[in-house]
Amino acid sequence: MDGADGPRGAGEPESAADSGRYGTGLFTPDDKGEGERIDYGAFAYDAVTRSRLTALGVGPGWRCLEVGAGTGTISRWLVDEAGVDEVLALDRDPRFVRARPEGRVRTMTADVTDPTLAPGRFDLVHCRFVLMHLPEHADVLRRLADWVAPGGRLVVGDAIDLTTAQLPPSAYQRVMAAMWEVLRERIGTDITWVTGYPHLLHELGLQEVGAEIVVPPLTVDAPITAFWANTWRGMRDALEASPLLPPGELDRALAELASPSLAALSPGLITAWGRRAATSPSVAGGE
Repeated sequence: MDGADGPRGAGEPESAADSGRYGTGLFTPDDKGEGERIDYGAFAYDAVTRSRLTALGVGPGWRCLEVGAGTGTISRWLVDEAGVDEVLALDRDPRFVRARPEGRVRTMTADVTDPTLAPGRFDLVHCRFVLMHLPEHADVLRRLADWVAPGGRLVVGDAIDLTTAQLPPSAYQRVMAAMWEVLRERIGTDITWVTGYPHLLHELGLQEVGAEIVVPPLTVDAPITAFWANTWRGMRDALEASPLLPPGELDRALAELASPSLAALSPGLITAWGRRAATSPSVAGGE
């Protein structure tokens, strides 16, 4: 996920410019265990992403841009396993990528919402769990499309919540609903539009558009279960202040996550992709 523009010291207050951004208002890179939390999300979804990129033909000769590189798991896979020539890992704070051997992985500290950002053109532009946190997601998506070289691929993904609303709600479901509301209020997270990805990519002029949804099993020992537990613990103060939750509900939901009797869906990942025409000078109208 997209990191912060830069680290703040422990206890240093947010500035007005910092507040209301993912990686600053919540889940800052300086938070204890933040790298581990991100890794749990990667463990849950990386196999899905690797499979899709492989199916799209990613391999030797490709130059790739990874937007919101997180801990660099996909960036390293692209080089070490897929055999691409180069990966540029872009993040507001790529410290977790730098913490591992890079090889042909380069890092770039940048904010993808910066309208002046121009990293170049790439055979693959991949962006996962970033746009959902950005109120200006449509503008950023348009720029991502314009960074795709002719004949290249844009692959984007975000969270989609298919929790069965008609069933009697559990503590787990109530906390999940409160989490999305807190994220919306605090940093502008919005997943209501993500089912429109295929249409959005088509409107940008991309060809061979496709999409898929994967919901990982919510079992006691699953990485996605650990991801949600760590996420909720990191948001404890904000969740316990939510008017949507009665006292003690967060701890009840955490207990449900740790119980083998939990019968619920996890939010999943929607991935969408498209190919830029080989002869088109620009998809998004830029440059």
